[in-house]
Amino acid sequence: MTDADLLARHKAVLPSWLALYYDEPIEIVHAQDRRVIDSTGRTYLDFFAGILTNSMGYDVSAISDAVRKQLDTGILHTSTLYLIRSQVELAERIAKLSGIPDAKVFFTNSGTEANDTALMLATQYRRSNQVLAMRNSYHGRSFATVGITGNRGWSASSLSPVKVSYVHGGYRYRSPFRELSDTEYIDACVADLVDVLETGTSGDVACMIAEPIQGVGGFSSPPDGLFKAMKEVLDQYGILFISDEVQTGWGRTGEHYWGIQAHDVVPDAMTFAKGLGNGLAIGGLVARGDLVDCLTANSISTFGGNPVAMAGAAAVLDHIADHDLQANALARGNELLDGLRAAGNPLIGDVRGKGLMIGVELVEPGGMTPNPGAAARMMEETKARGLLIGKGGLHGNVLRIAPPMTLTAEEAAEGLGIIVDALAAIS
Repeated sequence: MTDADLLARHKAVLPSWLALYYDEPIEIVHAQDRRVIDSTGRTYLDFFAGILTNSMGYDVSAISDAVRKQLDTGILHTSTLYLIRSQVELAERIAKLSGIPDAKVFFTNSGTEANDTALMLATQYRRSNQVLAMRNSYHGRSFATVGITGNRGWSASSLSPVKVSYVHGGYRYRSPFRELSDTEYIDACVADLVDVLETGTSGDVACMIAEPIQGVGGFSSPPDGLFKAMKEVLDQYGILFISDEVQTGWGRTGEHYWGIQAHDVVPDAMTFAKGLGNGLAIGGLVARGDLVDCLTANSISTFGGNPVAMAGAAAVLDHIADHDLQANALARGNELLDGLRAAGNPLIGDVRGKGLMIGVELVEPGGMTPNPGAAARMMEETKARGLLIGKGGLHGNVLRIAPPMTLTAEEAAEGLGIIVDALAAIS
């Protein structure tokens, strides 16, 4: 069967809104380290890692062995109605790593579900359905998380179980405050937050949720320190602060283990997913114990905390620590950032990011007009040269570069060369 045949079957039985990359979508059938092979036998260097999920790369023996050991017990699932030793042990590790006092952990199956849980806990704790979110944000595809998405391209419905107000700050490149210094930018965004609270809410807001680096929004981020300044305002109102670490967690940003640590602030809750499982379905929330315990009704998670995912996730944390992958993400990321900034291509409007989470915003030469056509052509050009990258941003004009954290210096140079050559080809 050809990819064209599979694509036709895909279109016949799957939703029309289920996005596929490339004019001729590929099926990935094998992988090793940082390279994947499609059904035609073509090999690609992977610089998007399944949307930052295959954080350790592919076929990592330590992780595979941990999963096989659990499979050998014959137990793939028991549910949270029973004690799960590996769930308790992983929760203990994450609670300690979080830095949140008296933290407790709840495991889910995805980042969407984790953020949905955070919203439910915050609104219950504060007895309010009002939520603050960032412009250009994305937090998932559930009814509640779509309701707080500040990016029109991913906002499928105007209906929502919460009342959301959006504040400035997460996307600096096109912000009305972009020409300000870091300090002035932070001051302006905090003033906007206060104004929104005073004019657009009744004051008793449940929470503010923010990505330290906006993922779908094009790997954009504010100056370090913004969220510390914002939390000082939130604390005055008793408003909870939730950091969405679904894409920024586990050392990917290089400088810190959690993205929010760049802002020198401890949130009330953090959500996580993606890279923790290296391909296994896992998500969760770590938060103050009193916040987690605020529910008064019974609840369970059928698949959250299942033994197979717990075994794989524990092995991922070990692999990050044993191989100092946070430092590797910083080193390889700096090499890529330096090389992209030195490319001098007129299509490049902005190069940004931290560690192995890099965005390249493409514009019409000579200005700031978004150039989604160039981003679409770059997807095809890099694929033709054997490299897989991602695409996003409010206008669909940002290249998203996020290789596995195990990327080597040689692979970083190889991928950088392909991106620079592809940019030159479409200029």
